[in-house]
Amino acid sequence: MKAINIDGTIKTYNSIPKTWGNILGVQYLNDSSLEELGFYDVVTPSTKQSQELGSIEWDSKNKVFTYPIKNRTYSQTVAELKTQKIENLKSIYGSKLGKTDWYIVRAQEGIAAPQDIIDARASLRTECASKEAEINALSTKSSILDYQLPSFI
Repeated sequence: MKAINIDGTIKTYNSIPKTWGNILGVQYLNDSSLEELGFYDVVTPSTKQSQELGSIEWDSKNKVFTYPIKNRTYSQTVAELKTQKIENLKSIYGSKLGKTDWYIVRAQEGIAAPQDIIDARASLRTECASKEAEINALSTKSSILDYQLPSFI
């Protein structure tokens, strides 16, 4: 992606225009020729859940257009964010456990569940409890928001 500053307004382009002013074939120019016309790369920084991108601006030091990173503001309290994160955590682990629930139902009917299934379920519950303790130990909104929950595929 490229951008250009036109009279104080930054315009971004997913692809370079075919013409610029009276110049044809602009899309075929190399980076140095594009920079002579004012077209520079756009760098989009990575953000965490607790951050967002600001408005695009010129970074003269690196000669690129980029977005500043700003911290998001949230109306929820630390306790509310923890509760929400823990609910999501338990939902994830509940789904994983749900895949083997039928073994447990059969065990209630007298057909023993395989030991590896029982051990795997116990491990998942222990892992979930450990992650819940990690979340409860967090003390800032940003640390709670940025805490990565597991994703089982």
